[in-house]
Amino acid sequence: MTQVKRLSPTDTTTAQRWDKFVLACPQATFFHRAGWQTIVTDVFKHDSYFLYVEGADGQIEGVLPLGHIHSWLFGNSLTSLPFAVYGGAAASTEQAAAALEQEAQKIAKSLGVDHLELRHVDNRHPDWPTQELYVTFRKEILPSEEANMLAIPRKQRAMVRKGIKNELRSEIDPKVDRFFALFADNVHRHGTPALPKKYFQALMRVFGPDCEVLTVVAPDGKPLSSVLSFYFRDEVLPYYAGDDEAARDLAANDFKYWELMRRACTRGLKVFDYGRSKKDTGPYAFKKNWGFEPTQLHYAYRLYKRDDIPQNNPSNAKFKLLINTWRRMPIGLANWLGPFIVRNLA
Repeated sequence: MTQVKRLSPTDTTTAQRWDKFVLACPQATFFHRAGWQTIVTDVFKHDSYFLYVEGADGQIEGVLPLGHIHSWLFGNSLTSLPFAVYGGAAASTEQAAAALEQEAQKIAKSLGVDHLELRHVDNRHPDWPTQELYVTFRKEILPSEEANMLAIPRKQRAMVRKGIKNELRSEIDPKVDRFFALFADNVHRHGTPALPKKYFQALMRVFGPDCEVLTVVAPDGKPLSSVLSFYFRDEVLPYYAGDDEAARDLAANDFKYWELMRRACTRGLKVFDYGRSKKDTGPYAFKKNWGFEPTQLHYAYRLYKRDDIPQNNPSNAKFKLLINTWRRMPIGLANWLGPFIVRNLA
């Protein structure tokens, strides 16, 4: 009989074995790494259930990271994984995957959650209620800088060259300070709460060199655009970004992603994961303009105390008033209040 175990936050030996499995498992992603348990529990103060299965030989055969969020505003949920675009069970056998999912459903019922959410890339459970609001964009990084430049569609390539002509340059930051200032200002202009600065600091501390900040600066040194990226196997994943209002006219945002791709090429990486976007939005169109084609994401649900899939995203009309109010709020107040809200909006 397959036995499902729970990773203890203090069990560093098993965490290392967990990560070794994740690196080798084709289904696993950066968001299956054990370090996310520290992020969920220590930064956001949510309970976590990081489940794994061992075979008869003691080798890990599957993992399923889960976070429990109980919010008066956004509901009571068990998710794989909060703050992540990918999740669900990553396993070397179907038996292990099934055992992990059965245990997740058992935990969900014992916690009395409204729903269980598994953020799959593949459509693993077509018989479950599934949300297909999001797509992801992934593309091969070609072997040479010139080949990658020429692979960018003509109009977008012109924007990259505009950034180069404006003498912009990219710098790798050892801290999140410049990134956070641009990120917080950017999301405030869009009417959404900013994640806390301590979250980004924790990402860099927990994941070390696999979490990196690249900042684009003007010739006078002024920060214009910044991106925090993850590195996993032979992939780079630009995950959070922010821009100054002056960035658009100088093509700093376009230059930023080109620089990230160029540096990834130099490192010998093979895949540029542009991340998740909602269909038919500005970010969706921007990524299409780079020549990336969307791949459907399948977020599968078990509904226990609700009849429909939750819509906790800015497209939901019920959040329109909150978004408009947030835009008018002084940014200092927004940055103070934001973490109390966004910790539950994951």
